[in-house]
Amino acid sequence: MGKNHKNHSNGRDGQEIDGRPEVNEENVEGAAPEVEEVVPEDMDDADDEVDPDVEKEVVELRENLAKEKREYLFLMAEFDNFRKRTLKEKSELVRNAGEQVLKGLLPIVDDFERGLKSMESVEDVSAVKEGMVLIYNKLKKYLEQNGVKEFDPEDKEFDADRHEAISAVPVADESLKGKILDTVEKGYMLNDKVLRHAKVVVGQ
Repeated sequence: MGKNHKNHSNGRDGQEIDGRPEVNEENVEGAAPEVEEVVPEDMDDADDEVDPDVEKEVVELRENLAKEKREYLFLMAEFDNFRKRTLKEKSELVRNAGEQVLKGLLPIVDDFERGLKSMESVEDVSAVKEGMVLIYNKLKKYLEQNGVKEFDPEDKEFDADRHEAISAVPVADESLKGKILDTVEKGYMLNDKVLRHAKVVVGQ
């Protein structure tokens, strides 16, 4: 009995236990058979194949992209040409408009020159005055035809958008405070815009 017991204890040293080999990690790993991965021969060839429908769609998308790019560049060029043409036309319009206005003033300048020349030999002052009034009225009419009109601010409330106060005079009457007492220089409107502010004296 003692001898058999001794044999069982030696089984821990990697020998047999009860007549069976000891099972450990080394034995388990070594006992597992190696499994080789099997890859079908035609699998690699399948990855290289492209669906004809997909390839056709890719070609169509590339053609559409190239077409849209050409159209975009064409539109950008057209817009740039339109912008340059518009700026040129606007510049010519402003220049020609100014030219027409100045050209319309030349006959009035001619009238002034004739009036000044006649003053050298005319003794009747009333005739000279009448001629100056005619030229003045002609000039005012021409300005009105081009949208320029004067406004007389006298006896009205001071408006900083239309008037320029060059002096303030103390007044005893409370009703005259803030009112325009005198106009030193008339103001003019060009259509609905102030062309020149009226220079006025204001009561305070």
